[in-house]
Amino acid sequence: MIVLYFFIGFIATSIGAITGIGGGVIIKPVLDAIGTYDAGTVSTLSSATVFAMAAVSLLKKKRSKIELDWKVSSLLALGSTIGGISGKAIFNQLLEHIDNSDITLIQSSILVLLLGLILFNSLKKFRSFHMTAPFMIIVVGLVLGLLSAFLGIGGGPLNVAVLIFVFSMGIKDATINSILIIFFSQLSTLITIFFSTGFGIFDLSMIPYMIGGGVLGGYVGSILARRFGSGKVESLFNVTLIVIIMINVFTIGRVIF
Repeated sequence: MIVLYFFIGFIATSIGAITGIGGGVIIKPVLDAIGTYDAGTVSTLSSATVFAMAAVSLLKKKRSKIELDWKVSSLLALGSTIGGISGKAIFNQLLEHIDNSDITLIQSSILVLLLGLILFNSLKKFRSFHMTAPFMIIVVGLVLGLLSAFLGIGGGPLNVAVLIFVFSMGIKDATINSILIIFFSQLSTLITIFFSTGFGIFDLSMIPYMIGGGVLGGYVGSILARRFGSGKVESLFNVTLIVIIMINVFTIGRVIF
C-alpha cells in the first residue's frame, strides 16, 4: 500500500508539473476508483500532495528564472486564495448533509463534464481573448480556486484551458500560472481544513508517502518540462485528459451500480 500510494503521488505530480494540470485531477479520480477512503480523506490527501508538488515546482521554476506577468499572476493568486477557502467551505457543508458516495458521484460527474469541454476546446482551438481588467482577473482566479478546492483536484486542466482561452497565454505560460493558482488555492484549502474540521477526522496514514511522491514528482516534472516543447506538452495534456475522463466514468459506474 505504501509503494502504491507513493507512486500514485509521484506519477500524477510528474505529469502535473509538466502539463500544468497539477496532479490532483489524476490523484482524486484514481483514489476514488480504488475506493479505500471516503470523499473527505481523498480530498485532503489530494490537496496535501498537490500543494507539495506546486511548492517544489514553483521553487524550481524560480531558480530557472522563468519570467511571469506578475500583475496577472498576483491577481490570479489572490482570486484563487479566496476561491479555495470558499470551495472547501461548500465541500464541508455537503459532507455534513449527504453521503460520501453521493459526493463522489457529484464530483466525478462535474469532472467528466468539465474535462470533456476542456478536451473539446483543446482539440478545436477556439478563438481566445486577452482579458486585462484587474477585477475580472481576480474573478477568474476565484472561480478556478473554488472549483479546484470543491472538487479536490488542484484544478490544473481547467486552469490551463481557461488561462489560454481568457488571457491568450501560450501553453508554457499557462502551465506556470496554473501551478501558481494551484499553490494558493490548495494552501487556503489546507488552512480552511485546519481551522474548521481539523485533520484528525481523516485517515491520513498514507499522507507522508503521497507527499514524498508529490515532492519528488514536482522536482522531476519541472526538470522534464524544460525539455518538452509546446507541442509535446499539449499532446501529453490531451492524452492525460482522456485517461482521467475514463477513470471518472468508471467511478460513476461503480457508485451507481
